[in-house]
Parts: sequence; structure tokens; C-alpha cells
Amino acid sequence: MIDESLLDDPDGLAGADRRGLLRGAAEAGARVRTAARHSAEAGINDLKPDGRPRAVLIAGPGAAATHAADLLGTLAGAGSPVTRLAPTGVAPAAGALRWELPGWAGSVDLLLITTPDGSEPGLSLLAEQAYRRGCTVVAVAPGTSPLADAVNGSHGLFVPMATAPYDQDEPLAASAPGVLWALLTPLLALLDRTGLLEAPADALAKVADRLDRVAERCGPAIATYSNPAKTLAAELADALPLVWTEGVSAGPAGRRFAAALAELSGAPAMVAELPEALAAHSALLAGPLAASADPGDFFRDRVEEPPALHARVVLLRDRPIGGLTAAPSARELALSHDTPISELEPEPGGELETLAELIAMTDFAAVYLALASRA
Repeated sequence: MIDESLLDDPDGLAGADRRGLLRGAAEAGARVRTAARHSAEAGINDLKPDGRPRAVLIAGPGAAATHAADLLGTLAGAGSPVTRLAPTGVAPAAGALRWELPGWAGSVDLLLITTPDGSEPGLSLLAEQAYRRGCTVVAVAPGTSPLADAVNGSHGLFVPMATAPYDQDEPLAASAPGVLWALLTPLLALLDRTGLLEAPADALAKVADRLDRVAERCGPAIATYSNPAKTLAAELADALPLVWTEGVSAGPAGRRFAAALAELSGAPAMVAELPEALAAHSALLAGPLAASADPGDFFRDRVEEPPALHARVVLLRDRPIGGLTAAPSARELALSHDTPISELEPEPGGELETLAELIAMTDFAAVYLALASRA
């Protein structure tokens, strides 16, 4: 259960935000600008690569590297495969994680290392292994981290992560809004130079502007009735979100939303892409998760017993209305099972801009749900 009154209490939200999540979401546009400046200062804008890499490998701990690989792979398409190197180890701790290059990796491949920590010995060892194999190495991490010395010592390219003073107050959550854009922006600039995707400086500036506009619409001072992120957070209280996505960019945004809900607020969610979602989740909507599936709810003690968990569809779309779409079928399926549906669709713009808007709005919603459910 959440305290919905807290959503309209900016001071209360600030007091509950001990991890700086709201600040990270609000400053996402500034993070993009700072990260773009760091990229330019590191020399990314002056690179003249000799052709595209055969493959792009991404290594790093937790959700940050997973989201970066998902987003970059979606934007790059089939130009070069983007693969995340999953770590091994006995615990998700910096000192326990290890990464290994695949046996085929060599001089025609690109290794990207992304981490909001930088103290992982396994990543430093990976940079040294890549140097011995002839792989090009580019890393984004805090500027004073041991990884910076390892990458520079291996003749790689290191870009300092765009950080804020309050980042040092608490350990950074891998799904925190500020972390994603601080790590992702230099990689977008780099892959633009390699020709794998289009993310020139003016496109990144538009992304930052779009993130600023979302922050204005979804900030803590904006009341719930006119704040789409607060509205979505309130709608997801006591619900199991079924996140359905439509369109290329909406897929990674939906997967990030589910991961952010789990990590930041402890709320489970399920993700599927349309039209396959209609078949994959139809049995869920017809079962005990449907809103009308609890005949004993009338007799529930509403003081002592928590409400039953029911599904709610969250439809994320990045396609213009009027095109080929499964959205009408999705609405019909949900409503036929008395399942409410929430919809988010970005304003028109470039692929990077619409993707950024979907991520920013769902980031704000995940943060509000996390703060209000822990009040």
C-alpha cells in the first residue's frame, strides 16, 4: 500500500528521498549535457574510426550495464551485434564479480565498460585482458576510480562519469535515473562516431531538452491530477503491472521500467511486446489476477487485511496514432477482463527523444511509487 497523500507533499517527498532519486530524475537533462561535455573533453568527438566494429561488447555490474546494452542494441539495429557480458561470482559485490571475453573477441571488436562504482577488480582485469587481445576499450566510470587507472594503463579511452555531489551520500542504485544517462550518453556519442547509430551533438541536446520538459511536467511540485508520473504511481498501488510495449523504442523502455519498479520500490512487474503480449498474458487476465476474480472480496476485513493484488496493464507506445497498431486489441482484451489500463505515449520527435521521454516518465513513476510505499 502507498500513502497517496505523500504524492502531493513536496516536502514530505524530499524527506523520504534519502537516495536522491527524485533529484536524479529531475536532473537527467543536466546529466546528459555534462556527460556530453565530458565525452568531448575525452576526445570522442574527434575520433575517426576505421570502419565499424565487428561486435560491441558491454560489461558492467547490475541493471546499469543491462539497460545500456538493451538500449544501444535497439538503436544500433543489425549494424553490429551488441552483447552484454554477464558477470560471474559468488555475490553481487564489487570484489566478487568477474567478467570474461568470449573466445572469438579480438582486434576488430569494441569493449565498452560502464559502472557507477569503478572499484570492481574484475573490470580492471577485463580491460587488461582486452588489451592483450587487441580489443579497443572504452570505459565510463567515476573519474577517481581504480578502473580509470586500469583503462588508461591499457591504452584505452576513459570518460569520467557525470556525477553530482549527493551521489556520494548513498550507494547508487543501478536503476537510478541519473545513473542511466550519465553512463549512456558517452556511449551514444561514441557509437555515433563509429556509424552504428545516429546520436550527434544536436540530437543529444534535444534529448536533454526533452528530459527537462518531462521534469517540468512530472516534478514533485506538480499535483497528482496533472502529473502523469504521480498518476501512474497511484494507479499501480496494490497492482501487478503488465507492461505492454509497442514500437522499437518502447521495448527497452518497458524493460527498464520493470527493473526500476523491482529495484527501487520492490514491486513485481511483467513485460511483453505487442502483439505477442496478447497471447502471452491472456491467461493471466483470465485468472485470479483479474479485477473481477475475487468473489470473496466483499467479506474481506478492509482494516486488517491488505487488498488483493490485481493486474493493471501499462501500455507504452512510441508509434504515431493511426499506423498499424495492436493497441485497440490490447484495450479490448484488458477491458473484457475488467482490467484497468494506463497508457503513455511520447510527443512526436526523433527516436532518441521519444525513447528518452518514455524512460523519464516511467522513471519518475517508479520513484514516486518507491517513496510513497515506504512512507
